[in-house]
Amino acid sequence: MADHTRLSGEQIEELRQMGEAHFWPHSRPIGDFSEETGIKLVTKGEGVWVEDGQGNRWVDMLSGMWLKNIGHGRKEIAEAVYEQMLDVSYSPGGTVSPATVRLTGRVASLSPDTESRVYLTSGGSEAVETALKIAKAYHKNNGEPARWKVISRRGSYHGATHACMALGGSQQSGASDYGPLVPGNIHIGNPNSYRGPHSDMECAEELERAILHEGPQSVAAFIGEPVSAANGIQIPDPAYWPRIREICDKYGVIMICDEVITGFGRTGKMFATEHWNVQPDIFTVAKALTSGYLPIGAAIASKKIADIFMGEDNMLSHLITFGGNPASCAAGLANLDIMENEGVVENSAEMGDYLYEQLQTLYEHPIVGDVRGGMGVLCAVEIVKDRDTKEKFPKEARLSAKLTRIMESKGLLGRAGDIIFLAPPLTITRDEVDFVVSALDKTLEEVRGEL
Repeated sequence: MADHTRLSGEQIEELRQMGEAHFWPHSRPIGDFSEETGIKLVTKGEGVWVEDGQGNRWVDMLSGMWLKNIGHGRKEIAEAVYEQMLDVSYSPGGTVSPATVRLTGRVASLSPDTESRVYLTSGGSEAVETALKIAKAYHKNNGEPARWKVISRRGSYHGATHACMALGGSQQSGASDYGPLVPGNIHIGNPNSYRGPHSDMECAEELERAILHEGPQSVAAFIGEPVSAANGIQIPDPAYWPRIREICDKYGVIMICDEVITGFGRTGKMFATEHWNVQPDIFTVAKALTSGYLPIGAAIASKKIADIFMGEDNMLSHLITFGGNPASCAAGLANLDIMENEGVVENSAEMGDYLYEQLQTLYEHPIVGDVRGGMGVLCAVEIVKDRDTKEKFPKEARLSAKLTRIMESKGLLGRAGDIIFLAPPLTITRDEVDFVVSALDKTLEEVRGEL
């Protein structure tokens, strides 16, 4: 049988020309399909590996985009989606499919509050927007309509919509390209044990100061990622999240945890907040709920929050067209079956420890400033020009371009620059961890020579 994933030279050239003329890639320059720096035509995936039309293979270092938790190429997902679409592929207004109901019950059963309610969306940005709406509407229904401000952390990333970009106010989200951000967003420090300038606990205390400065009666919510990927995989002090919970409770502020990246096993627990035994009022998920096989997202509200919306007069006036899509929900159920039946979360904890341990060997390279991880398959290697001063390489050094090119030549496909992110699928094996670390070791040796 012919391998339909292999492409002829003529097919590749046709696709390149078409892509250069019409394809608009996400956060990359338009019109570049060159072999040196351009978009790759990936045609196949299996486990932690992806392959192009010519048979070249790479380890997917970022799990697609922090989401391929069960790995590529699982036919069980395709079969579940196929069967669901034969039954019903979209439920009309006023109806719901059994798959959608079952998925909400399944997610609630895994949540910190098993009596929570699950509002399904079609992606992470929508999940965060939904959480913000729930928080503000909760206060309105609770007799405090003046609570509308949201406190988030500088350097965080919570999504690409206009409101989400305002959370953290991060320039890396392209916020400066789109005019004024949504008002009412207050920014505080984000834990960064390597660069500071404040300790994790000082960052936690800044939340209370911000609430008092704005006036508790005006603050609706605080939002943060349990482990901040956008801020460089920062594992917070064990006392950080319990203190955040205390402050939110003290002033009646809703605590929202963005688990879009950390949820469903990434940190070695089903949800990252389990590491500190804290329960958010609302948390958001997406990506890994289907392991990226189909788009999905959700805002999960505790019973305390959701009960405020009981009754026709108090209902949440909010609708997402593809939220709860039956096919996506079928994919989510099959994905959770695989995770539980194959011990994927447990493997994440074990392989995450092993990966973090093996990465310590990279300190042999003078350009390695910091290695972070030790909480599931979620690690980072920070590259510096000077280890003593922590000085970064200047833009003119083109560190990102050089690292990316050399990594790809060693069989690694991922995101690299001042920070090399390591978040492969949670199904990774010891041998595959060894391959990744060895390839990184060779990459760092070669890039040091070029720098």
